[in-house]
Amino acid sequence: MSILSELNSLFDALSVPVETGVFSGVPPDEYFVITPMTDTFEVFADNRPRHEVQEARLSLFAKGNYMTLKNQVVKELLDADFTITDRRYIGHEDDTGYHHYAIDVAKEYEVKEE
Repeated sequence: MSILSELNSLFDALSVPVETGVFSGVPPDEYFVITPMTDTFEVFADNRPRHEVQEARLSLFAKGNYMTLKNQVVKELLDADFTITDRRYIGHEDDTGYHHYAIDVAKEYEVKEE
């Protein structure tokens, strides 16, 4: 499992449009873009990593009031055991009319040896 697959499943269950990197096509009034940020080995045993922490930024773009969707997504993230490392309003994009709100998340995964 990876953070991207878990986040995509979460957004599918919420019926919220989401893409990774950039939204292609004509964007709806509310959507998310997932940007992978880091994959780090935080815990070591016998000089071999056993766990990895994956982090991503969720960028919410909304033309209207984004608070209800933001709160719903934050609740779902916490219920799915994601760690929220940062939440912040980025600003209003005057050229597109979208508000931009970012939620940074992290989750730990066991490293599988193949």
